[in-house]
Amino acid sequence: MRVQIQHRDPPSVVARDTSEAVLAGIRELAPEIRERAAEIEAAREIPPDLLDRLKSIGLFRIFVPRSHGGLELDLADGLAVITALARLDGSIGWTAIVASGTGLFATWAQRETYDRVYRNGPNATLSGSSQPAGTAERVADGWRINGRWPLASGCMHAEWLAGFCVVTADGKPAIGAHGRPMVRGVVLPVQDWKIEDSWYAAGLKGTGSHHIALRDALIPEANLFDLEDSAPCVPGVLYPAVRHLLPLFLAAFSTGVAEGALDDLVALARSGRQQYMAATPMQESEVFQFELGRTYADLRAAQAFLQGQAASHWNHALAGTLNDEALLVEGTQASAWIASTCIRVADACFALAGSSAIYDISPLQRRLRDLHVAGQHAHVQQRHYLAGGKLVLAQRAT
Repeated sequence: MRVQIQHRDPPSVVARDTSEAVLAGIRELAPEIRERAAEIEAAREIPPDLLDRLKSIGLFRIFVPRSHGGLELDLADGLAVITALARLDGSIGWTAIVASGTGLFATWAQRETYDRVYRNGPNATLSGSSQPAGTAERVADGWRINGRWPLASGCMHAEWLAGFCVVTADGKPAIGAHGRPMVRGVVLPVQDWKIEDSWYAAGLKGTGSHHIALRDALIPEANLFDLEDSAPCVPGVLYPAVRHLLPLFLAAFSTGVAEGALDDLVALARSGRQQYMAATPMQESEVFQFELGRTYADLRAAQAFLQGQAASHWNHALAGTLNDEALLVEGTQASAWIASTCIRVADACFALAGSSAIYDISPLQRRLRDLHVAGQHAHVQQRHYLAGGKLVLAQRAT
């Protein structure tokens, strides 16, 4: 099935050329990224020189508006960048998610703050946590913020950090017009935060996903933002619905790591490896060929699902209709399925590789760990099928 994707009017040849230039830069960096995988894991963050190389090819500005010097790629092109980097290394791919997601969330900051973030150019590095793990209470001079946020991936190289807070009054959550506790985001320069060295994890080791904290911080109104009852401070087709995009970023990451796992397994088979007590080399074994074919079918299904969901989201974004709760449910459900399917792909590749995959020098064990850790993210949890089921019942009630 060929997915029809609407393009901007007129189609942007410049945007396409820009996307190809970013992907060409990734291909040029590919050998170095592969060679430095162990170094990235040991450092628990992206080495500064490699980070500079990623900046130079445009990673930190793929969704930044052109008004501020960014590339402002179409959705499919931005997802392709995430997938390409995740195919090389999970931690680098996760860094691409952070670069993309926080840049999009920043468009909901107040314009004066947004301009401050990008006053030195479009390569500003942002990080933060999407969990509402803080509190914000209005005081005479602005807001008093307290909180400790987990999983602030990339915080060690960030220039700005963001976190979400539940608004409180007299120590109790304030209820908004939607009947839910009011939540506000806070964005501040990195020097205003405390970074806690807490990132010791099973996978995605090179992402530096430490805890960040604020204690009794007095914050001016300009540094808070509202994703529910406000609007982005800059024009752009994707910015009005940033919550809908993060699940697709995770799906793009998952397919990229799964593609890398399949690459690794095929390379191992093509090396002529013959496992102990096996009658034939791996690539000549019909059992291996059968399992490889079935695993590849799973990967292709995940890729196709992502392509279709991305096309749907993009078409809604162009029409100005993406910021809809039903579409958020739809995209999250798709991403949950894609993530679990890609985990299955990595598991199968690891098992088919035999004992050679258990050593640290094997990229397959890293792919396996990275995908399982990514699969714990809140946006791809299996519980989201509940909302999907309710949506089906509501849509097919008549």
